[in-house]
Amino acid sequence: MSNRSQLANAIRALTMDAVQIPNSGHPGAPMGMADIAEVLYNDFMKHNPTNPNWADRDRFIMSNGHGSMLPYSVLHLTGYDLSIEDLKSFRKLHSKTPGHPEYGYAPGIETTTGPLGQGITNAVGFALAEKVMAAQFNKDGHEIVDHKTYVFLGDGCLMEGVSQEAISLAGSFGLSKLICFYDDNNISIDGNVDGWFSDNTPMRFEASNWHVQSIDGHDPEAIKAATEAAIASDKPSLICCKTIIGKGIGTAGEKKEGGHNIHGEALGEAALADARKNMGWDYAPFEIPEDIYAGWDAKEAGKAAEAAWDEKFAAYAAAFPAEAAEFTRRMAGDLPANFEEEAQKVIAATNAAEESPATRVASKGALNGFAPLLPEFLGGSADLSPSNNTFNDKSVRINDDHGSAEMNFAGNYISYGVREFGMSAIMNGVTLHGGLMPYGATFLMFSEYARNALRMAALMKIRTIFVYTHDSIGLGEDGPTHQCVEQIPTLRMIPNMAVWRPCDTVETVVAWKDAIQNDKRPSTLVFSRQNLPFQKRDEATIANIAKGGYILKDTDGTPDVIVIATGSEVHLAMEAAEASDKKVRVVSMPSVEVFEAQDDAYKESVLPAAVSARVAVEAAIMDGWWKYVGTNGKVIGMTTFGESAPAPELFEYFGITTEAVSKAINEVA
Repeated sequence: MSNRSQLANAIRALTMDAVQIPNSGHPGAPMGMADIAEVLYNDFMKHNPTNPNWADRDRFIMSNGHGSMLPYSVLHLTGYDLSIEDLKSFRKLHSKTPGHPEYGYAPGIETTTGPLGQGITNAVGFALAEKVMAAQFNKDGHEIVDHKTYVFLGDGCLMEGVSQEAISLAGSFGLSKLICFYDDNNISIDGNVDGWFSDNTPMRFEASNWHVQSIDGHDPEAIKAATEAAIASDKPSLICCKTIIGKGIGTAGEKKEGGHNIHGEALGEAALADARKNMGWDYAPFEIPEDIYAGWDAKEAGKAAEAAWDEKFAAYAAAFPAEAAEFTRRMAGDLPANFEEEAQKVIAATNAAEESPATRVASKGALNGFAPLLPEFLGGSADLSPSNNTFNDKSVRINDDHGSAEMNFAGNYISYGVREFGMSAIMNGVTLHGGLMPYGATFLMFSEYARNALRMAALMKIRTIFVYTHDSIGLGEDGPTHQCVEQIPTLRMIPNMAVWRPCDTVETVVAWKDAIQNDKRPSTLVFSRQNLPFQKRDEATIANIAKGGYILKDTDGTPDVIVIATGSEVHLAMEAAEASDKKVRVVSMPSVEVFEAQDDAYKESVLPAAVSARVAVEAAIMDGWWKYVGTNGKVIGMTTFGESAPAPELFEYFGITTEAVSKAINEVA
């Protein structure tokens, strides 16, 4: 048996042993793809186990994330800080080795995968970010950005619709440093896939302008030759690798290689023993001989590769000191040193202008203020740039809108086409790559298509900015298919997601500032189609906007009633308060999540427990507001879908009016 086979068998053995402990997991894919991983890591991957975050490393993504024991095994074998004890803790609480690869747990895991199709889509974001950063920073003779994105994926990834969004866009962009290995084993959980996945996969990719090869996924020489050809191509590459799921287990019993039972089940002790004999692996569980460790060890080679890059970067810094400093700042995820000071100027100028546009227009104004400060911005829209107002005065298109196939990767704005899910997952990949701050937009209704990518951003605690316009029945005549009623409340239910629904220009700028500054969570910025009145505030009130909820209008002494509102309904609350003979406090709450993160003293100062007479108003499903108004309060909002009619008629028809707020004030006080 060749040494390469035994190196690959180390992955198989660690996978079998780790899955056996919790008696759950997915040994099939790691065992089937072990030969591919061995060739990729030992012949091609540029990485440094002693510094997993080295800027110019190649990125590896396990899109079929159920096969997590493959990257865990490889990370351990090549020398990352992932011990045998960590592998023995596979799927245990708080371990570095959860059931699917989770970003931030084990060093070397580049993104969280598990929801199939998103890994390959994230990978398009990684490859896109590499292309953009290279165009923005590389100089003749000084290529400081030059790395590849490698992806393992399976049938499930290709069946998920988001994969086609990503595949199509990657081909249009010509992302030649994106190289994917397809685990073509014909098996999914239900059995042989031929009955439900009969696509001609090579032709599908070729039609999307990819370089495609088909090989035996267990032949190291074929894998090596195909990878070399992929690297040489000027297109993104797919290598279709014909593999046997559970390779090495053998053919005895129910748990056998090539069968669907091995996809997601532990082998059991008898099958484990048989597999060891079949592979010629004469070692105890979790025992790896020193010669196998030596064959995998990438620490010295990784240090040497990074040292060579350090020399290259030092030469770059000597020739281009400003660019080198900017590259270092951006890859660290830091904002410019003067950002806070300049952002306050943007807020002050917005307040002084006292304009009353739709908040989608106010959002463009905010971008015009912030874009000159943030060259890392990478904006875009899912074919709605004129409506979303995301193309700002500093935007330069990467893919132009005049039918040209030429790409300007030094630009900072992307037309994603009608690919809401793909756009969102690609942006997550861009964020994870580093050096760029992506934001992308569509109508709020189409956040439904993108929802799982939003959830993954929140789960990974990364700063991706999702922009949504046309936020309510205020959309008007396009009707209930496009009018949002449940989207805002359900977005608020995503843990670690900040949802901002501003009421005017100043709140819009503050929302953007918060999204930019918070690098531990994503943000959804939700804007109106219709014009909204400007609200006057003093400096202290403006400062409190950043706390998510604040007193916009107060009264002398203890208020009789508190009215809480967001977005386009804030002006209704203000008008009702002005007309009331009660002492009414108006609380604008553009971000419930940010408000909830404040200390108890601040929240009590805004919503004192002693004032139980409360009204909430928002043109959305009402359920979430009862926690603020109590059982004796009133909520004005939606309980049904919308209708097709002009927006003013709809607000009147559904009873979301100044008069309705006034009536509620009188009823609770």
